[in-house]
Amino acid sequence: MDDRILKEMELDDLWALHQSVSSILASRLETKKHELEDRLSRLNAKPDLVKEPPRRPYPPVPPKFRNPAEPHQTWSGRGKRPHWVTELLNAGRSIKDFQINETTSSPSDPYAKQERSIY
Repeated sequence: MDDRILKEMELDDLWALHQSVSSILASRLETKKHELEDRLSRLNAKPDLVKEPPRRPYPPVPPKFRNPAEPHQTWSGRGKRPHWVTELLNAGRSIKDFQINETTSSPSDPYAKQERSIY
């Protein structure tokens, strides 16, 4: 629409045009909003056909090192070193000094190595 036509229109006619355009815009915006929300919900929904396989269960890792000062503190040798290991190494001790072997494990130790038959 040309600006000249709008400038020549009566105030009541301009106001009616404004209300008409506003209602048309509101309905179009609402329709577009619903379309986009539906599209977004379809994109976010995981289809039943594509399922992620379940993670395999990992067995518990037995501890390989024990703090000589506090035997309840153990470490499997995986991940970040505990503070007690770092402190003992910085004090000049060797990692082998606190390595758990079969003779140092207590009888109640659930991770103690047991003889297993291969048959």
